[in-house]
Amino acid sequence: MTDSIALGQPTVGDEELAAVAEVFRSGWLAGAGPACRRFEERFAKVVGTRHALSTSNCGSALFLGLKVLGVQPGDEVIVGDYTFPATGHAVLQAGATPVFADVRPDIFSADPTSIEAAITPRTVGILAVDVAGQPGDYDEYRAIADKHGLWLFEDAACAAGATYKTRPAGSLADLAAFSFHGRKGITAGEGGALVSDREDLIAHARKLHTYGIEPAITREGSGELPIPSFHELGYNFRLSDIQAAIMGVQLGRLPDLLATRRSVAKRYHEAFDGLPGVTVPVALPDREHPWQAYILTIAPEISRDTLALRVREQGVQCNFGTYASHLQPLYGKTESLPVSADIFARHLAIPMHANLTDQQVDRVAETVSAAVLALS
Repeated sequence: MTDSIALGQPTVGDEELAAVAEVFRSGWLAGAGPACRRFEERFAKVVGTRHALSTSNCGSALFLGLKVLGVQPGDEVIVGDYTFPATGHAVLQAGATPVFADVRPDIFSADPTSIEAAITPRTVGILAVDVAGQPGDYDEYRAIADKHGLWLFEDAACAAGATYKTRPAGSLADLAAFSFHGRKGITAGEGGALVSDREDLIAHARKLHTYGIEPAITREGSGELPIPSFHELGYNFRLSDIQAAIMGVQLGRLPDLLATRRSVAKRYHEAFDGLPGVTVPVALPDREHPWQAYILTIAPEISRDTLALRVREQGVQCNFGTYASHLQPLYGKTESLPVSADIFARHLAIPMHANLTDQQVDRVAETVSAAVLALS
């Protein structure tokens, strides 16, 4: 058996190890320390916002964002349906109700028409998802939000390095949340960030992510003995300085990582061109796709699940794309969102990361193609 080709894989090495060693020498390994502050300043510049807060993961960033936006029990938040359920979970955790909107069949982000149809008197905001990293239709989302007096929140978990009409992902809404999970374009294994131009929102989130008080670094060097007071319930959602140091190196790698992923996507496009039964993902010309994932759409007459098993048997990792959230039992939904449900049943994610060689990409394409033809 030849070596297995991983579905996703981080690009890390000696630079990350050196950055961690520097944190070890500093003595500050805990969260919300100097390395976190340095990373936040750099990350805000990369994503085009004035402020950034590093967090333990994207789920905590989403939850904090909803809390500082004032989400209350009884509120409804419209969520793009085709997403890992962490998006809907955050709405439930904040005490509100997620109302899922169907998605575009080409780029899988929320369809503006479906968003508008889902608005009720209880709707307070729109939580849009950049599926596989490609931003959705943010001009349309903003117009809908402004028309109905709603806030707009970008789930940019997969979108580091993406753009929409030249504007960076993260700068497209009132708030945005990012993930640094091991399968994302830049990673510390885990981690996340909440970004915004609004200082009040990030300042509030910074308190909430440290149990409801300012992080300890704000009291460093004080000539007095400051004793914080707790005025509201907070949480421990801090990123460690070890992870922040890794992320600092990853930010420096971002342009090269994006270039490599785009090269891999181009090679896949060419390899699958004309293959019956397979539709390649769409990258719209007015936005830069970061290719966090490469997701094929399999024709209905071919069993996606059988195809996946045959591809895996040949040492090529693959998986379904992501979830049609409204079908998950947790949410108890009964409405039909046909586009999201259809792509949930037919999507196949194949290896996509910056460590893939041309030979591996060719092997993936040959393996998938042979399996598709055998099942056609």
